[in-house]
Amino acid sequence: MQPDSPRRVPAVVMTFAGSDPSGGAGLQADLLTFASMGCHPLTVVTAITVQDTAGVEDLFAIDSDWVADQARALLEDMPVAAFKIGLVGSVENIAAIAEVVSDYPDVPLILDPVFASGRGDELTTEDMVAAMKELLLPQTTIVTPNAMEARRLALDEGTDPEELTLVECARRIVRLGCEFVLVTGTHENTPAVVNTLYGESGVLRSDSWQRLPGSYHGSGCTLASAIAANLANGLDLEDAVRDAQDYTWQALSAGFRPGMGQHIPDRLFWARDAETGAEAEGNAEPAPGAADR
Repeated sequence: MQPDSPRRVPAVVMTFAGSDPSGGAGLQADLLTFASMGCHPLTVVTAITVQDTAGVEDLFAIDSDWVADQARALLEDMPVAAFKIGLVGSVENIAAIAEVVSDYPDVPLILDPVFASGRGDELTTEDMVAAMKELLLPQTTIVTPNAMEARRLALDEGTDPEELTLVECARRIVRLGCEFVLVTGTHENTPAVVNTLYGESGVLRSDSWQRLPGSYHGSGCTLASAIAANLANGLDLEDAVRDAQDYTWQALSAGFRPGMGQHIPDRLFWARDAETGAEAEGNAEPAPGAADR
């Protein structure tokens, strides 16, 4: 009998994120997305939250030394193919994360600037935004803000936020050192959701998606994590962005509402689709004795 061939090791992706006990957003959303897309997730906890599908009630930032120690212990053990950063929790955590990732300049870094919950609960101070711009954006491969986050990242003294177009926001963010900016259009008053990818030369691609009814808890986490997973799996950036949008839209379209707040994306929609298909096939022509198996 021939021995089994060695199993292929999946690409490893590390997320720095806050814990969401509802499983809708944060590191739980990242973990589900990475696994769904064939990657092995490493989760560095930056904050513990009290939240449900409606909003965030409280947040406790993990000590920055603990954040750095979590990451370094894992990085000494396993090679990481991509970093994803979500909720950071504190200025000190931003500095600690920036120092860790600076030792891995060739590893793609995806930054999801989590400034507020879907309900509008403030999760980031102005000092944290400033630290993010100074310490993380210069190391970032792609940042994935919605329109409001893009304006906040681009804003400086003497600028009227109402006068900032999204094109100008993206230009300013790239000028801060980030290679690419994907501005998502979920918060814009448009019939369809239009997501636009910018680089140093300007617009690289623009993708339009059917606007789904309702609101979703963790959609931004899902998109950024899907991009990270695609880059870790070897896709080039534009393909990674396009495929991640498709995955995210399908997860949202298959989303469910388990509580009294927002819908949660179904990041394992493909598995449930397969189960439904198998059940339908089984119901159509049951095999003899199938009920006994």
